[in-house]
Amino acid sequence: MSPRRGSGVRLIDMQSSAAKIATPDGAVAPQLAEPVECAVDLSDPANFINRELSWLEFNRRVLEEAQDPTQPLIERVKFMTIFSANLDEFFEIRVAGIKQQIQSETSDIGPDGMTPTETFNAIQRIAHELVATQYEFWNKELVPTLAQNGIRLHEIAQLSAKRAAWAKRYFQEEVFPMLTPLAVDASHPFPQLLNKSHNLLVRARTKRGGEPLLAIVQVPRVVPRMILLPRGKDDDEPWEYIYLASLIKHHIADLFPGLILDAVHAFRVTRNSDLYIDEEEAENLLRTIEQELRRSSRGKAVRLEVEADCPRDFRELLLAFFDLQEADLYRLNGPLSMTHLMPLVTNDAFAKLKDRPFQPATDPALPPQSDIFEVIRKQDVLLHHPYESFDPVVHFIEIAATDPQVLAIKITLYRTSGDSPVVEALIEAANAGKQVTAKRCSW
Repeated sequence: MSPRRGSGVRLIDMQSSAAKIATPDGAVAPQLAEPVECAVDLSDPANFINRELSWLEFNRRVLEEAQDPTQPLIERVKFMTIFSANLDEFFEIRVAGIKQQIQSETSDIGPDGMTPTETFNAIQRIAHELVATQYEFWNKELVPTLAQNGIRLHEIAQLSAKRAAWAKRYFQEEVFPMLTPLAVDASHPFPQLLNKSHNLLVRARTKRGGEPLLAIVQVPRVVPRMILLPRGKDDDEPWEYIYLASLIKHHIADLFPGLILDAVHAFRVTRNSDLYIDEEEAENLLRTIEQELRRSSRGKAVRLEVEADCPRDFRELLLAFFDLQEADLYRLNGPLSMTHLMPLVTNDAFAKLKDRPFQPATDPALPPQSDIFEVIRKQDVLLHHPYESFDPVVHFIEIAATDPQVLAIKITLYRTSGDSPVVEALIEAANAGKQVTAKRCSW
């Protein structure tokens, strides 16, 4: 775009730092420096950063946000859950892909010069370090600070007699009917456990002795992973929670009448959840996606998380079943997934321990009920998210979906909610006969 007559355009030679002024009528001609050869050798691996290790450093910054004492308390808890959710997805997709490269004995070397095996070893070293830091910080810093602010997380053994009686009733009425022990023996192979499912491995024996018996108890997903204990009407009364897995573990003997329990330990497995779909080859794309989603929930295991006190024989049994190595094992001194802490984040009663709700600004060029197409015919509009509202973008897509002059909509989506108005608008546009192309942004 040409500059307006009479205005000056500053041309800066970055090599010599010399600046000349040129006007559109050519009164002062710009003097550009001679091209300089790039001094960086783009074939040198030292000039590149490994993609996977770079992502881990990004997630380290998320963890640092949780460690930041200037953040409100519940915001710090939220960053802990985000860190864990990010790491779950990283293992499901990226680490799973690296492991596949190793198993296929590929010799591909990235621009950074690292082989898949070198990348995997570096990932495990950094991931173990980050997880150890996360749980140490959780136990030494966040749990005591939460307690100081009236939010207490209890093990069942720590409850008073009255609280323990309530917890037992809750277990018998709400949880026990959904539990099904799955035997593990010569005639009952190890069950196919879902991705990121929370399970208990039980070892028991009969009163007459004999070989120990093994069983799996799956922690139900339909029950909140953190259970709020009853509170009185006093606003100053603390908020007390127990973990669902801890409750089941404490009362698990009810599932094995007549047996003596030797040990019970929780574990969680993460599986390869990447989707492998050839859109050109798939005759029915929807059915192919449905089948791939079902398969991904039972994909090959890539990570095993266990309680910190899980004994060696239990760990070796689980590693052998899931075909994992010691490097794939994470021993956690706390909840097996920090994502289970979300009830603390979503509780409105803790508003004073959160950031103040942010209200994005409305761009003055797009007042409510404005005709967006008429506005952008006259001028460009730059929206800066999240500081400015995203509503005009949603409104723009909704209007385009119903405008008879719009023939096609092409859009790239990163993530959408289950009830996204953007997706609803795209569906409406497609039903109206418009060509709709929605591309998923891959990280």
